[in-house]
Amino acid sequence: MNWRYRHTVLTLCTLAFFATMAARLAISPVVPAIVEEFQVSNAVVGVALTGLWMAYFLSQFPSGIAGDRFGERRIILIAVGGTAITSLLIAVAPAFPVFVLATIALGFVAGLHYTVATTLLSRTYDDIGTAIGVHNGGAPLAGLLAPVLAAWIGTTYGWRPAVAIGTLFAVPVFVLFARRVRPTEPLRPDEPMADRLEVGPIAELLSRRKIAFTVVLSVLFAFAWQAVASFLPTFLVEHREYSATVAGAIFSAYFVVQGVAQIGVGAASDRYGRQVSSAGCALVGTVGFVLFVAGDGIPSVVAAVVLVGIAMSWGAALLPRAIDLLSEAERGAGFGLVRTVYGVVGALGSVGTGLVADLLGWGAAFLTLAGLLAVVFLALAANRIFALGY
Repeated sequence: MNWRYRHTVLTLCTLAFFATMAARLAISPVVPAIVEEFQVSNAVVGVALTGLWMAYFLSQFPSGIAGDRFGERRIILIAVGGTAITSLLIAVAPAFPVFVLATIALGFVAGLHYTVATTLLSRTYDDIGTAIGVHNGGAPLAGLLAPVLAAWIGTTYGWRPAVAIGTLFAVPVFVLFARRVRPTEPLRPDEPMADRLEVGPIAELLSRRKIAFTVVLSVLFAFAWQAVASFLPTFLVEHREYSATVAGAIFSAYFVVQGVAQIGVGAASDRYGRQVSSAGCALVGTVGFVLFVAGDGIPSVVAAVVLVGIAMSWGAALLPRAIDLLSEAERGAGFGLVRTVYGVVGALGSVGTGLVADLLGWGAAFLTLAGLLAVVFLALAANRIFALGY
């Protein structure tokens, strides 16, 4: 394959996604040390982390508007540079309130990346499913490396150097992106950003049948993704009775599968269609969650990890559908709006799954996730079989 400029753009967008995700994931492994130093409860630290993820998704819509106004390259540089700065602020936080504010700020600046990077790739590639699949692979790669590295650094040197790996990853990516990616022409350079925040156009876009359908399905998928990212190791310890070490290894394997599957799912969505590929993700995910709960022995867990890993690569199939439904002029802000809506609602996956687990047990919690993905599959199947037009 001859290396072209578009490959440089895709590679550096993927590395930028990796850097912004790694900075967020580096905090969780050292929560006990943070709790001990600041003398606060796990619940209070959990509030800070919830704020991080909420801020991450809330920034998707304004980032799309800003990308249209100032160009995607500039916003991605702000996202990666801001990630480096806020990670450092967390690492040197002298008091817990500063830690909380810096953590939420990290979520916001890191969230500026995804929407504009996707828009940039849609302007660079024709096969956007494949490109988005490769780009999305930056997140599971971060999930594989960042928690392990942060845990080791935290044990050896303390939680502050562990959190600072966000800066370590972000700085070289910022330099490479600044040097190798050309300035991008903004799509709406003269339109005031405030005009894009009017309620009427926002409501009109979200009320379009196909976009509303895509958003609802994305909410259900995102709910499941958030639940797995938050509780898979706990589920394996509490329900399957594995050791924490084995659970951690399985969790890492899940991210490996997801990283590889992103590319395949994206390519499948380009070749066979967005709906078929999304339905496939939902179906294998349903089977995977049932295997996690009811399967017997290691083989069932291995199969479940593979199936759920593929299912949680759903974004490479369903998100290109949202892009397809938007005009080029709408893609920046419109896609950002879609991301914000499904992301904020889907982020409740952690709270909802934890609540079901407290009330009914971990088996019931993961079977609930299977049920949600079954609903996605049935909705997509009905839409295709009966030509419902969603």
